[in-house]
Parts: sequence; structure tokens; C-alpha cells
Amino acid sequence: MPTYVYKNLTTGDTFEIKQSMSDPALTEHPETGDPVKRVIQPVGIAFKGSGFYVNDSRSGSSSSSASTSSPAPSCASCASGASAD
Repeated sequence: MPTYVYKNLTTGDTFEIKQSMSDPALTEHPETGDPVKRVIQPVGIAFKGSGFYVNDSRSGSSSSSASTSSPAPSCASCASGASAD
């Protein structure tokens, strides 16, 4: 059964209670009768393995995009047009 977090609207205190998913949300504190509201909690997600990081998924695209946009000469003498004789 999931654990839900509720906030007491009178005092501001929070408490947890185990309820079935089919049970309706509480509207009052089970002990004091104060009005309560269910608090939405973030879900913890753990990404494990490769492919979840920028450097994992883009290993080959960064070097190929630079070479296709402007081809660079491979040596300094080739760029100036001088012969290697």
C-alpha cells in the first residue's frame, strides 16, 4: 500500500498515512478532526546505465558537425598554397 503525505491546514504539520490507491483522500485528521490536504510528493528517479548524459549520447556528432561545416586544410603549408619541395 502506498504512503501518502497530508498537511494539517490548522497547524501546518505534516503526517504520513498508508492508504489503498482506491481509498478516497482524507479531508480531516484521523485523531484531531482538523482539516487536512494531501501533499503531492515528487517521485524519486534514478537513471542508471549509459545514454542518460549529454556526453554519452553525442560522442560522434560533435566532431562530424565541425568537419562538415568548414573543411580545414591538414597542414600549414597546404593552406598557403606553397609546395613542399
